[in-house]
Amino acid sequence: MTAQIFILIGGLIMILLGANWLVDGSSSIAKKFGISEFVIGLTIVGIGTSTPEMVVSFLSSFQGKADMAIGNIVGSNIFNTMMILGVTALISPLAITKSNLKRDIPLNIIVTVLLIILGMNFTIFGKGQDQLCRLDGAILLAVFAWYLWTSFKSDQEDTEEDGEGIKIYTTGMSALLIIIGLAGLIVGGRLFVNSATELAKMFGVSDKFIAITVMAAGTSMPELATCVVAALKGRGQLALGNVLGSNISNILLILGGASLIHPLSFSGMTYVDLGAVLLSAIFILASAYMFKKKQLDRFEGTVLLLMEAGYMWYLIANI
Repeated sequence: MTAQIFILIGGLIMILLGANWLVDGSSSIAKKFGISEFVIGLTIVGIGTSTPEMVVSFLSSFQGKADMAIGNIVGSNIFNTMMILGVTALISPLAITKSNLKRDIPLNIIVTVLLIILGMNFTIFGKGQDQLCRLDGAILLAVFAWYLWTSFKSDQEDTEEDGEGIKIYTTGMSALLIIIGLAGLIVGGRLFVNSATELAKMFGVSDKFIAITVMAAGTSMPELATCVVAALKGRGQLALGNVLGSNISNILLILGGASLIHPLSFSGMTYVDLGAVLLSAIFILASAYMFKKKQLDRFEGTVLLLMEAGYMWYLIANI
């Protein structure tokens, strides 16, 4: 057990260092080429920090462990929104831009609803099975390709993010920082997940519980570290783009790809699990109109953390 704890700590250190380099390199690229920090967070950072979820879900799909693949993504999206955005908002309130409200936040809700409809086909419509089949996977991947294309096509700098205080590196150095940062996040994430999973198994809990709690939190450590560092550096749009990009990538890219490898059964998912992931997506939209408009402030961050605590309590009580 002592060795696993040391590996856990080592993985966490790599994650934190990788997050710092990734934020610096990505912010420099955004400023240098006139790309908004949100789109950088949505694409390079969002997809990059979702790599641990991709590794876990793809391997689980190859092994026919649907509970592990889907539980990891559902748990990660809940953790990303409730825990990560909650912590980030406590550090520094996050501005919500017009483009966020018009496209990105609604799409996060839409793809979550799409996942539930496709995955719970029999329960909702009384046809087929409660699973993501290969056709469903192809649909999810097609939507993901469309979203990336429209994000870059319509990208403009948001006035809320002027980019002041960003250190500009050469293009090569910025790319190197991004690559090294992603490598640190991926390797550190794998070390963290493996050690956390081994520690959890010592207590004899189920695959679904491990996937939706320990593994989901572990594979979301890159997002958490990146968002915290971004918030501390005043890069709010990078943090928000990271979470929304990760959530959208998790569903469209990762579950889309995993279900192409092997159909994924939703039999292990409960209404509470799916309700929590949908509620967390809707809450981001509601935050734009609560109290301080167009801002996810500290009060709403606290509410998100309380929601996460309540969901964790439910899972532990129903082991």
